[in-house]
Amino acid sequence: MSKAYKQAGVNIEAGYESVERMKQHVNRTRRKEVIGGLGGFGGMFDLSQMGYKEPCLVSGTDGVGTKLMVAQETGIHHTIGIDAVAMCVNDIVVQGAEPLFFLDYLALGENKPDVVEQIVQGIADGCAEAGCALIGGETAEMPGMYDKDEYDVAGFVVGAAEKSSLIDGSTIQSGDVLIGLPSSGLHSNGFSLVRKILSDRGIRYTDPVPDDSENRTVGEWILTPTRIYVKPVLALVKAGLLKGAAHNTGGGLYENVPRMLPEETRAVVDSFAWKTPSIFTWMGTLGGIEQKDMYETFNMGIGMILAVSEEKAEDAMAVLKKEGENPIRIGVVEKSDTDEARIQIKGVDR
Repeated sequence: MSKAYKQAGVNIEAGYESVERMKQHVNRTRRKEVIGGLGGFGGMFDLSQMGYKEPCLVSGTDGVGTKLMVAQETGIHHTIGIDAVAMCVNDIVVQGAEPLFFLDYLALGENKPDVVEQIVQGIADGCAEAGCALIGGETAEMPGMYDKDEYDVAGFVVGAAEKSSLIDGSTIQSGDVLIGLPSSGLHSNGFSLVRKILSDRGIRYTDPVPDDSENRTVGEWILTPTRIYVKPVLALVKAGLLKGAAHNTGGGLYENVPRMLPEETRAVVDSFAWKTPSIFTWMGTLGGIEQKDMYETFNMGIGMILAVSEEKAEDAMAVLKKEGENPIRIGVVEKSDTDEARIQIKGVDR
């Protein structure tokens, strides 16, 4: 390799090793529509094999936010890739799209092949769970931009759906039922606040979780990866039962639920319908955060919200349970005047 480039802080050999380590994980995600292998200038995917009559492509891109800083400080790198995939695929599945392929972007201060492999292993795990192929990406060593132990991860997904099966929420109406799917914890939102709360209270990531039967550290607890909801949501789409969906990310229920609703409707959610996971109660108490602020920042235990007709609600619940979910009826859709809030959360709003 160029001696001058190495002296500038870029290790090409480490990059080659990282690629070799990636291949075993990438191969786990391969689909029959993928053309070629890892290492080309572009990833190729044969959409003609999908059998769509009127295919519509749906794309999404996202990162993991400051949750990355927790991963870097704790040295736990194998779950953050799942988060990167989840944040992307959950966004497109709410529109009825099946994730087809994923590309990642990884920028580092120093290319450490073992760390890169752990990150890509997580990305591959997420892709395998979502059913999409990891067909390429970019690993950029950027000394001076990042410190030696710093990195950033982002992802990009492309999915497809029949034009006639796209979900846009336009058929949602008063009387429809809202079903919530549980989250696995914080997912990948609100970490700037989480880190501030822990820092202000002098709590370290290596400290034990209070009263935790799994004997986890705080770092392990808050790094629990984001749930991937692709399979249960697509099952509802294929059954013709889904009218709308919202991925409950940054902004919490207050911001995300109204995004799927037509004009002149609003959501009425009952916060007593589910038990708030202990991580949110703990964070809220530690930080002295008002309840409404919590619901405006975190998912509060509900990672995906689905709108179905009242007549088909039990059918939808049965489909979701068959997919291994624990669905919860959390509210209803009502008619709304223009001056009313688009969402009311009982037990939170006064």
